[in-house]
Amino acid sequence: MKKISVLFAVVMLLMTAGVANAQKIAALNYEEILSLMPETKKVTTDLDTFSKTKEAELKKLGDTFQAEVQKYQAEGAKLTEAQRTAKETELQKTQTNLQQMATTAQQDLMKRRETLLKPVLDKLNNAIEKAAKANGWDFIIDASALIYRGGTDATPAVKKELGI
Repeated sequence: MKKISVLFAVVMLLMTAGVANAQKIAALNYEEILSLMPETKKVTTDLDTFSKTKEAELKKLGDTFQAEVQKYQAEGAKLTEAQRTAKETELQKTQTNLQQMATTAQQDLMKRRETLLKPVLDKLNNAIEKAAKANGWDFIIDASALIYRGGTDATPAVKKELGI
């Protein structure tokens, strides 16, 4: 019984090796190609502009908040207990609003990034698919995930497909 199990394991190993050899596999430097695409550069520029605009808005509001806090710290001793409590509540509310605005700005940036990158990634993935079909590759693996890379490099074929 033990010999049958070992024999079965050896047969399965040999069959798997035979199937793997029959398939054509290529590696691709996905990030390199993505970074070379003109559309990616435009997306990066648009996202940087959007990010800087949001950052400037938040900085302006944050500076105003800090000025209010400093004013309160300087004049807080002159206020009545009720006035101090009201001002502290107002400052806490403002701080909470600033944190929510920062979170919203970050979410907006992520949504915008996804929206702008989707057509670029679709174009790249379509080019990869066309290059794979044209060259008879069954699988294309991202080269960054490989420890050792030998064999076919699909990067030039996909660059050609994209015209870069």
